[in-house]
Amino acid sequence: MKIGIVCYPTYGGSGVVATELGMALADKGHEVHFITYNQPVRLDFISHNLHFHEVLMEEYPLFQYQPYELALSSKLVEVVKKYNLELLHVHYAIPHAYAAYMAKMMLKEKGIDIKVVTTLHGTDITLVGSHPSYKAAVEFSINNSDVVTAVSNSLREDTLRLFTITNPIQVVYNFIDLKKYEEADQADCQRIALAKPKERIVTHISNFRPVKRIEDVIQVFNIIQQSIPAKLLMVGDGPERLRAENLARKLDIKQNVLFLGNSQDVEKILCYSDLFLLPSKTESFGLAALEAMAAGTPVISTNTGGLQEVNINGKTGYLSDLGNIDDMAKNAIEILTDDKVLNEFKERSKEHARLFTLENILPVYEDIYKGLMEKAI
Repeated sequence: MKIGIVCYPTYGGSGVVATELGMALADKGHEVHFITYNQPVRLDFISHNLHFHEVLMEEYPLFQYQPYELALSSKLVEVVKKYNLELLHVHYAIPHAYAAYMAKMMLKEKGIDIKVVTTLHGTDITLVGSHPSYKAAVEFSINNSDVVTAVSNSLREDTLRLFTITNPIQVVYNFIDLKKYEEADQADCQRIALAKPKERIVTHISNFRPVKRIEDVIQVFNIIQQSIPAKLLMVGDGPERLRAENLARKLDIKQNVLFLGNSQDVEKILCYSDLFLLPSKTESFGLAALEAMAAGTPVISTNTGGLQEVNINGKTGYLSDLGNIDDMAKNAIEILTDDKVLNEFKERSKEHARLFTLENILPVYEDIYKGLMEKAI
């Protein structure tokens, strides 16, 4: 099949999933075209079946903000026509599903029937899409997609609660490529570069937005390190980083908190880690938690959104109510204090992550694509 993928080319979960999906499809022999304003950060052109098309934004003095969805829809029409694409898989309702619908209508006038699969990832629904300014456009885009998927049951329920949806929504979980984590685990894991032999390594990875509650990470770690020698690895960047650095300085634990910035070596960092902290206000799925578990790192998280479908309380880690720093710290200390307990959580985390492997999820998407192609015949 010839497939176009539209996503945000960033470190966020939706961009990572879309990129990994596209590369896996290319490995299976499909021709995959990424259409976005920058090359996705994890896109590796190791396969000749992968292509990237940049959406260019022309400066025009009339507009205070350049209309990306217009440029995107025009680019989609161009790429579909030039490369004879059969379907578009767009990740995020805003503006991607909306732009895909406009492209679909423009192509229809030229006798081309392009199919559109829309995957909902979270903030396009819970934070942005439910805003009155966008609600009608989001409903229209979802209801006029050929197939709609959501990355968790929680997100599916939120979408049905916030919008009037007439299209069925199929849950297709996010996934990870276990091989990457197994390879990192087999490699020489030089923990000594980051921590002393008896220190535990606690990790947080995100885009440091307010929804991630970065200061809670620092507060939880502060309690942990009072009971157990430990280091905290803060991986990522964003608007809350400075506040987190200032809080670590104020609590006089800056020497035990390492801010590593954005990194392509997530698997290696998780190989070093003993525990993963994710105290988010909400997570539609919790891809970072799944990545941690794939590396054998138990997770302490909130019980919001789709996290309850990923992090199993008492098995792969623990769930706490939003903002309950003391409970998160207590659970973390329980896991980290005893080597036997920690190793049991590590093994159970790895085992649970196998449910979300690329090998399990990729055929689901392929079946969706094939179903659409069969309807088109």
